Amino acid sequence: MARFNERTLTEVKAAETPQASSAHPTATLTLTSAATAVALMTYTAPMVTLPDVAADLHTPLSAQAWLLNGTPLGLAALLLVAGSLADDYGRRRIFVAGTLALGLTTALGALTSSTWLFTLARIAQGAASAALLASSLGLIVHDFPSPRGRLHATGVWGAFVSGGIAVGPLLSGAMPNWRVSYGVLGAAAVLVAALSARFLSESRAPRRGRPDLAGAVTFGLALVALVAALTLGRDGWLRAPIGLLLLASVVLLAVFAVVERRSATPMIDLGLLRHRRFLASSSSGLFTGLAVIGLFSFLPALLQQTVGLSAMDTAWLFLLWSGLSFAVALQARRLAGRVPPRRQLAIGFLLHAVGVLAMLGALDAGSWLRLLPGLVIAGVGSGLLNAALPLLAVESVPAARAGMGSGAQQTLRYIGSCAGVALTIAIATSSGGGLAHGADLAMLVSAGLALVAAASVVALRER
Repeated sequence: MARFNERTLTEVKAAETPQASSAHPTATLTLTSAATAVALMTYTAPMVTLPDVAADLHTPLSAQAWLLNGTPLGLAALLLVAGSLADDYGRRRIFVAGTLALGLTTALGALTSSTWLFTLARIAQGAASAALLASSLGLIVHDFPSPRGRLHATGVWGAFVSGGIAVGPLLSGAMPNWRVSYGVLGAAAVLVAALSARFLSESRAPRRGRPDLAGAVTFGLALVALVAALTLGRDGWLRAPIGLLLLASVVLLAVFAVVERRSATPMIDLGLLRHRRFLASSSSGLFTGLAVIGLFSFLPALLQQTVGLSAMDTAWLFLLWSGLSFAVALQARRLAGRVPPRRQLAIGFLLHAVGVLAMLGALDAGSWLRLLPGLVIAGVGSGLLNAALPLLAVESVPAARAGMGSGAQQTLRYIGSCAGVALTIAIATSSGGGLAHGADLAMLVSAGLALVAAASVVALRER
């Protein structure tokens, strides 16, 4: 198995297929950012429409985590293999295929009539999003080879992650119903795919061997078992099925590690786990999903059910958080050279913790105004996270393996998201004090996880 080593940028470029950089790097950045924004809009669309979707599909409270977790499950299961496929078989090819598939599966999601069909459509959307997200950073690294250009491009790309998160709930709340919003997003993805096929240039870093399908299968099944355990845990954590699912997840992850060590073309080079920068990138992605995405994916639904806001009012309120995240991520690239990405991550996690703690008691008091200071502080923290994560991801691996570095960080981000959503719903809905009290408990857990994340990033500083 190929091992990570400190090759120079010249040596790395020599390993890639000889191809000229794109004549239109601006087009590359524009289209990859647009596709990323659409993927994140699709991801966050159910945040404010969850009550309507659940009512339309007759989804019980205990199963609502699946409505939110379908897309992150597909993302987490396929991001690593998608990154490897993009590096080996063509980043543009995988990017265009993923963006087109996202459009088609999103449109199909609008036609579903049951919880499980909707969940399957969401998993397919996540798989398609994995292809475009994992390949987009590889395309950017290829077309922006200089450190200065790469810094600018990854900063813009990270800002569009926040932008998609911001616009998704707003678009869903503005549409006549949730089905129409899915149709609009599907059409947008198909349009971006068509433009990408026309304007993007191809690049790859081929390796000998076949795609690591065994690794993808074992890893995906491990995630399904973990998410199922966390989702069913709401009805009692000490039941035998929960223990069996958790045990199955652990066993499958162990099998995955064995498969990766024996594979000639692994989804992830386990030797990277010895490097602190890669560990910092991966752990930060995991805790971003657990602490940030997990809480803010379900908080809008809690707000509607406790304070009584409409879907559109909730979307405008959370635009304060997500809009600030977008603005901060877009400007945070100016900090590069003065504030390392690792330090930006630590500050981002600390700000999230402070913001969430400032929101305690707001839902119990029935006051959305009390949420505003916390949303502002947490929004700034989220922007710093979204700006630093992609830069650290591509810096933590050789340039020729940018797809794998991006895929690894984002995989753990969406694993954390799956677990975070399931955990947030379990905590918020199983509290004996009602939803408002449960929301406060979920916020405390989110803040605690963010503090652990900040400490881990600091502890993983490079020697």
